Amino acid sequence: MNRPEKAVVLSSGGLDSTTVIAIAQSQGYEIYCLSFDYGQRHVFELKAAERIAKRFQVAKHLVIHIDLQAIGGSALTDNIDVPKSRSLETMSSEIPITYVPARNTIFLSYALAWAEVLQSSHIFIGVNAVDFSGYPDCRPEFITAFEHLANLATQTGVEGRTRVQIHAPLMYLNKAQIIAKGTELGVDFGITHSCYDPSVDGLACGRCDSCLLRKKGFLEAGMPDPTRYTQYESPF
Repeated sequence: MNRPEKAVVLSSGGLDSTTVIAIAQSQGYEIYCLSFDYGQRHVFELKAAERIAKRFQVAKHLVIHIDLQAIGGSALTDNIDVPKSRSLETMSSEIPITYVPARNTIFLSYALAWAEVLQSSHIFIGVNAVDFSGYPDCRPEFITAFEHLANLATQTGVEGRTRVQIHAPLMYLNKAQIIAKGTELGVDFGITHSCYDPSVDGLACGRCDSCLLRKKGFLEAGMPDPTRYTQYESPF
């Protein structure tokens, strides 16, 4: 009996990445989850990632520590206020201060290294080019470019033993479609965490871009939002 192929899945503990875990698992992959403690203010997301890894009974959940606070430049890693109550138009018109410089490049580089050690050709990431906050490293052009780089940068790629694929199955789905897909695959969104600025006990603020996009998704999907908020503000 052939062993299933291994896949490294980037897991933030959020709605998108959890749906990606469910998709990869439904496709028969053996899941290796990779999360990062990078100095983010919403470090509570790592508790969610741990819960999710246990729920999906993944082969391994690895948490890597990186100090992106030393670089700063983002409301998620620096002493900068997280924007609140922004309109959808504002969100989509600019790269917001919650963008963490080169974050997905850094995360995918670690995923590539682990995949090479695991002899895996598959990396999954939950980036999205529809309902997102304007991040440059969530675009399809970036994913295509990184996949090309990945196959130039590894011993296994140069020797032709593997050809790395970067899977971004949510790229062209909106939040409502992502929620519908996750629900279809049995995802419990109540154990996920999306908020950029949670309370000390992990309650979502309800007003940051991530909270507003999440609420919008549940409303458009016609499904109840299981998120626990410190306060509820209708999106847009």
